Order: sequence, then C-alpha cells, then structure tokens
Amino acid sequence: MAGDAGRACPLAYRYRPETLCRSPEPAAAEVLYVIGGLYGNLEALDEIERMAAAERRAGRRVRLLFNGDFNWFNASDALFRAVNERVLAHTASLGNVEYELARPSPGAGCGCAYPDFVDAGVVARSNRIMARLQAVAARHPDLAQALSGLPRFRCLMFGGLKILLLHGDPESLAGWGLAREAFLAGNGVQVADWFRATGADAMVCTHTCLPVLWSGPVAGGERVVVNNGSAGMGNLSNDPRGLLVRMAAGEAGAPEALAGVSCRGVRFDLVPVAYDLPAWLSRFDALWPSGSEAERSYRQRLLTGTALTPEQLVFPAKVSWDCHSR
Repeated sequence: MAGDAGRACPLAYRYRPETLCRSPEPAAAEVLYVIGGLYGNLEALDEIERMAAAERRAGRRVRLLFNGDFNWFNASDALFRAVNERVLAHTASLGNVEYELARPSPGAGCGCAYPDFVDAGVVARSNRIMARLQAVAARHPDLAQALSGLPRFRCLMFGGLKILLLHGDPESLAGWGLAREAFLAGNGVQVADWFRATGADAMVCTHTCLPVLWSGPVAGGERVVVNNGSAGMGNLSNDPRGLLVRMAAGEAGAPEALAGVSCRGVRFDLVPVAYDLPAWLSRFDALWPSGSEAERSYRQRLLTGTALTPEQLVFPAKVSWDCHSR
C-alpha cells in the first residue's frame, strides 16, 4: 500500500452501512451545529463558538458536533493543543486526519483516499503535511489518546429524524461517495441504497472539501444529504468564509444561510463561518510560509474560496425547498 499513500483506504476505515444507525442517541438540543473540516483554524473555532453563544442568549439549547478533520494546519505545539482541547470539550468524531494522528496506518499517508481526479501533487503534499502533524501529535500523547477513543460515526435522533453523522460516506471513514463530484456523476442509486441500508433520514458529512445539499425521495420518504465542505476554509467564489451545517427542530431557516431545506419539521442550513481572516492568515503564514506544502495547496483557497456559486450548492439546482414524507 506504500505506493498508494494518500489514495488507498485502510481496512480499519471501513464499516457496514446497516450497522450505522442501530443505536441512535438523543440529540439533547434544539439546534445542532455540525462542523466538518475545521482544519486547525482557531479563528474559525472562535467564530463558531461565538455563533453558538448568540444562539444560547436567544434561549436555544445548542450542541456542537465536530465530524472530523478538525486538525490539519495546526502544526505547532501550542496550536495543536489549543484546537484539540477546545474541540474535545464538545462532541467529536474521527476524520481520517485524527485517525492517522491517533493510530497511524502503515502506508496510508494522509488517509485521504483521494480519487484519481485529484492531482498527484496535491496527494504528495497532503502526505507531507500529515507527516509533519504526526510529529507534533507525538509530543502530546494525552491528546492522541483522547483522539483514539473517538467514534468513526454517530447517529442521533433529532426532531423525530434519524441523523447519521459521517466523515466520508456510509462505507468508509474516507469515502468519496457523498462528494460533490459523485453527485455530479449521478450517484442517486448508490445514495438510495445507502439510505435503505442505514435507515437514516439524513446524512451529514464532510471530508471531500466541497459543499453539497441534496434531497430526494427514497423508500417512501424524502431524505437529505448535507456536506458542509469546510468550516475552516472558503467554499464559494470570492468568499473566504467557512461553512457549517445548522440543524434546527421546528424553526424557519437561519436568515444568514446560503442554502437550506426543511424536511418533516427539521431545518438543514449551510451557514457561513465569517472568521477573522487576517488573524488566521497571520497564524497560517507563520507555520506554512511561501513554498510550503500547505501554502501551495491551500492558501489561495483561504483568500478567495472556490469556483462555486451559492446556486451550485443544491441538487437539484434551487436554493431552498420543502420536502415532505411520502
């Protein structure tokens, strides 16, 4: 597997869809924030906690759930400890980054399981970023131990719906089956099969770096997939803000949401994370100067986002709609 480092999927990442929602836990909140791909961005974490505090002041019980890859750019002892201590004070599950920090898989590299359409240079740089971050994690065995105890997925009951929180897809921690590229390629049959197998009403995921909001009829009812792209990097054209998934029971959509869907009394919104970009860039540049792996792969995205527009977030292509049980 060494020759496929960064592209191969370790066996330990695999799971069976039919096992994922056998024992859903109560959400114990009125609002859920699902935060994927924080990537070690402390300023984004500051903003997310500020957003949650504002919700609480408005009288709503809010729960923060980090569904993996909350580490990546935080390759210093102080930043590694700050990010992990604060995230682990909330509810968290593993991404491939945390898995490879806690218990590295021989030959896995970054553990990203990159598909063929991802450039080989990106893969090689990600492997080197992971090696540097692993060296930092090795100096913090208490945090590595805490990461090793996190689950690979969670299933919650929220507003009467069964919500499956994943990092990749229903077959692998680093799966790309719920990526934007997969939806563009027409993965509807696979998605329907996964909903039937899991029994979930909604799947909320991350890992693949680009956001998706999908809804469709499966087995007699509407189902929802939300992929937030990244909470710690820009997701849209000329927009450096991150995105998180906000779920609310019995409420209208968040006014600041870029796209959303209401399904059987639960609202799913993609909400911007408008963090302090100059402060984060100062921190990022100190760790990843010009020519470094992370600078070459990610700095431009931090500045200008991606090529996507808000209208391209949704499958099918409309910004907001209602879905109803059939």
